Amino acid sequence: MSKPKIYIDGKEGTTGLQIYERLGKRDDIELLLIDEEKRKDTAERAKLFQAADLAFLCLPDEAAREAVSLVTNECTKIIDCSTAHRTAESWVYGFPELHGQGEKIKGAKYVADPGCYATGFLSLIRPLVEMGALDPDAYVTCHALSGYTGAGKKAIAQYTDPGREQELDSPRHYAVGLSHKHLPEMMKVSGLTRKPIFMPMICGFPQGMTVTVPLFAGMLNGKASIDMLRALYADYYAESRVVELRPADAPSCGFIGSNNLAGRDNLQIFVNGNEEQLMLTARLDNLGKGASGAAVQNMNLMLGFEETKGLNL
Repeated sequence: MSKPKIYIDGKEGTTGLQIYERLGKRDDIELLLIDEEKRKDTAERAKLFQAADLAFLCLPDEAAREAVSLVTNECTKIIDCSTAHRTAESWVYGFPELHGQGEKIKGAKYVADPGCYATGFLSLIRPLVEMGALDPDAYVTCHALSGYTGAGKKAIAQYTDPGREQELDSPRHYAVGLSHKHLPEMMKVSGLTRKPIFMPMICGFPQGMTVTVPLFAGMLNGKASIDMLRALYADYYAESRVVELRPADAPSCGFIGSNNLAGRDNLQIFVNGNEEQLMLTARLDNLGKGASGAAVQNMNLMLGFEETKGLNL
């Protein structure tokens, strides 16, 4: 059997480079590479799309929409790593750990890779809504910290500049108008009917993130407790090798570091708090399970490979 042919459109960007790094080590696929001088040549890109069994789109939203129009055959499968298609009805949302989603991804032609913040948020909230522990109309707040590589080339250049401004040394709130591009998918996929208050921060380390949702115990249905939530998450993610519920005594040091999973493709869930107030935290690498690692995981499912092949777990 011939090896599946893979094309990465936008390989020069952060997400594309990380996908290439994971796939370049594999001998069970064939990477289609575009000549450097032709990487913006529409006709040349179209040829590679037609030749590929699967293509990754690592592009800005509008460019990703245009790229889809270049695929004129019925065979090439697409994984879009942009925001463009994450709430589109004709695209499958690429979070295989959500119940039933893995089978949908296996049979999909078009898969939208989730946003990094959305991945952390959904790992916490979707199981609660789906299993009836949290009402869809609940008022939810989410606080998140991310490394600067998730902010694009301009931010990366600012943060890696040896003469960078002192203010870049401290975490910085952004999207202070309480509007963020990940919110539509966070609402749609979680099942929430009210927009959560989402407060992200960019930090001075390159990779890693934590996404935290605080809840009053009274917001949950049934006898809410840390043990109840731990049991719910343990059952929901029982079959996953990527999403892990951390032990009851974690974090033993009293801290949850934001960049501990840098370079890894898994996601960890922490349940902390007390009888009245609960703190749910997802920890992941914004470029791993939050982007490129998730994209490779989805590719594995779409092409019939072992789901975690090539991932750093």
